[in-house]
Amino acid sequence: MNGAPNKWDVFKVRADFPALGTLARGKPLVYLDSAATTLKARSVVEAVEKHFLLGAANVHRGVHFLSEVATRQYEEARAKIRLFLNAKENAEIVLTSGTTASVNLVAKSYGTFLKDGDEVLITHMEHHSNIVPWQMLGEERGTKLKVAPVDDSGEIILEEFQKLLSPRTKIVSFVYISNALGTVNPAAELIRLVRAHAPEAVVFMDCAQAVAHVPLDVQALDVDFLAFSAHKLFGPTGTGVLYGKRALLEKMPPVFGGGDMIRSVTFEKTTYAGLPVKFEAGTPNIGGVIGLGAAIDYVNSVGLEAINAWEQELLAYATERLREIPGLRLIGTAKKKTAICGFFLDDVHPHDIGSLLDAEGVAIRAGHHCTQPLMARFGVPATARASFSLYNTKAEVDALVEAIRKAQKIFA
Repeated sequence: MNGAPNKWDVFKVRADFPALGTLARGKPLVYLDSAATTLKARSVVEAVEKHFLLGAANVHRGVHFLSEVATRQYEEARAKIRLFLNAKENAEIVLTSGTTASVNLVAKSYGTFLKDGDEVLITHMEHHSNIVPWQMLGEERGTKLKVAPVDDSGEIILEEFQKLLSPRTKIVSFVYISNALGTVNPAAELIRLVRAHAPEAVVFMDCAQAVAHVPLDVQALDVDFLAFSAHKLFGPTGTGVLYGKRALLEKMPPVFGGGDMIRSVTFEKTTYAGLPVKFEAGTPNIGGVIGLGAAIDYVNSVGLEAINAWEQELLAYATERLREIPGLRLIGTAKKKTAICGFFLDDVHPHDIGSLLDAEGVAIRAGHHCTQPLMARFGVPATARASFSLYNTKAEVDALVEAIRKAQKIFA
């Protein structure tokens, strides 16, 4: 599909997502909550269904036909993920239950190398899953959590970020794209600053929100760890990825013990398996991983460049239309952002907006979006958030605007 916005066949894309034919409250569904979870492409659902209907065997342990098929499909999905991220080898791809699990794995495992007084640097726009694990690490090991501020547009203040880097900084963890603001952070520049001013620090990137919008190249970025969730990429829930450089993963201890992650077990001693299964104890979410592989196939067939071009056109149109509404304040106006519009409407709580829009068949997210410190930074209890994806249309933006105006009249 051509990357130029005016060549984008959105109706052809919409045919790939059966949920868009749903009636919500008796009205055609307008789904504007892709930042929470994307809808699932038909090909993804079919791949998962085929696994469960025709060969739901376990992986890695069986010598029979079904197990061999499941193992091959599971490991083929891992290879697709490696190529999608441009990692050096499959061993650097650890399969988890999602971004939250991936952050916790690094905090619990790599965190054992940190000591009292070491520092972890994050930013003010982080999701709770990139805050709480580092706080828990501080309670366990005495590390200190530092927070880089953001300005009124929702951009990291680079000078302040740099000032917080020091020889004491051992982990820097930041979100590539903010789920609440849509801000696209200058990842390459942030990593360059870390290498220059905190040479002993490793860099972790939360790419849950970025994975469906921008290309991710771990080698070009020179990032140490990177995580994302399948359900943000048109794939199944309960499935995720942790990328880590081999040298780091090899020295890290496993977090969970059990089946599949061992080389040998006696009552006296256990030796662990090699990468990546050292971190993959127990029966994995086989269907979810196969579904993630199918989701990557789908995204590759459409093209991330083309997806991003269409989403940027939608973002520009939505921003213009929302600014027409009196009393509406956009939260997150960074120069570089993705298709997320968080807003606050005077005298109307976002939860009320969400409920009234739902009555019109328009699905948005209302709340703090697991970013309570960020909401406090902007002086609001919560926001209403419309988020767009490859399957949305300008007509749906118009439906959003009309539903907001209707809600305003009700509360007036």
